[in-house]
Amino acid sequence: MTAQPTSTQQSGFPGGPRLLADVGGTNARFALETAPGSIVHINVLACADYPTLADALRAYLALPGVAAVAAEAGAGIRHGAIAIANPVTGDFVRMTNHHWAFSIEALRSECGFDVLAVVNDFTALASSLPFLSDGQKRQVGGGTAQAGAPLGLIGAGTGLGVSGLIPAKSGGKDGGWTALLSEGGHVSFSPVNPTEVAILQYAWTEFEHVSAERFMSGVGIELIYRALCHHRGVAAEPLAVPEIVRRALDGSCALCDDVVETFCCMLGTVAGNLGVTLGAQGGIYIGGGIVPRLGARFDRSGFRARYEQKGRFGPYLARIPTFVITAEYPAFVGVSAILSDRLSQA
Repeated sequence: MTAQPTSTQQSGFPGGPRLLADVGGTNARFALETAPGSIVHINVLACADYPTLADALRAYLALPGVAAVAAEAGAGIRHGAIAIANPVTGDFVRMTNHHWAFSIEALRSECGFDVLAVVNDFTALASSLPFLSDGQKRQVGGGTAQAGAPLGLIGAGTGLGVSGLIPAKSGGKDGGWTALLSEGGHVSFSPVNPTEVAILQYAWTEFEHVSAERFMSGVGIELIYRALCHHRGVAAEPLAVPEIVRRALDGSCALCDDVVETFCCMLGTVAGNLGVTLGAQGGIYIGGGIVPRLGARFDRSGFRARYEQKGRFGPYLARIPTFVITAEYPAFVGVSAILSDRLSQA
């Protein structure tokens, strides 16, 4: 993969190749950036296979191709940046959807970095949005993006990520963007029809607080399935999310298709809420692992209609486009830009 170069990556890498990482609750993705915009040696490691993030990081750095690049650089890999699916508010990070916990400074020292930036994964993904090409995103529905306006970002996967990108300078020029450090996936879920009220009532039997993430995630799709079975008085099979989605996409189970449709509509509510909250007239972007896998089923779902279902503000949202991010590793582009900014200020 060769990522799109950014305006913050024009001076070269005097410190040698840089490590980039995107750590989720299920997988940790690693890469090297060997020159501005050239992202290579991408490897995906299962988080469950390693006791700590440091163990996974060392395993990646020990891979023959990666080690060869480090040896050729002479001083090894001195600079790195990690996007992680978790709040990053200080030196100590404890993951919400995995058991890894670490001190950023201790990890930097243990793995031999001069500079190690650790940021929220959706902060990194938000930072990539201005650099996505037309071929790395797909518009769903109408609307036209306004240049230099705020951008919104949501993404359902192991959890629900939410962020935004706010122009810090006129028109967002010269790298003038501020990525929000948001945990908006944990806002309280808001149903919009009697069926969703019934789904929420079922979820209350399992959770004291039902956030948007409880439904807008892999385990959330399983929760929607159990709730719909209960609501309709049918026995629930022990189905995991891949099987629910498979049955929905191949047309073999009408109930599973209803689950996916419900998920898409609920996501439309979340996206619409973000659109009016941020005034995101530059567009709402959808990342994460689930929606891109739904493909055309998502495009023909009720997502966009629900997104615009905001009463008096329906016409306002109708003007704001929604995009599915189709780039395979977009967070690398964002975390690269963040690391470049950090090094330029050192």
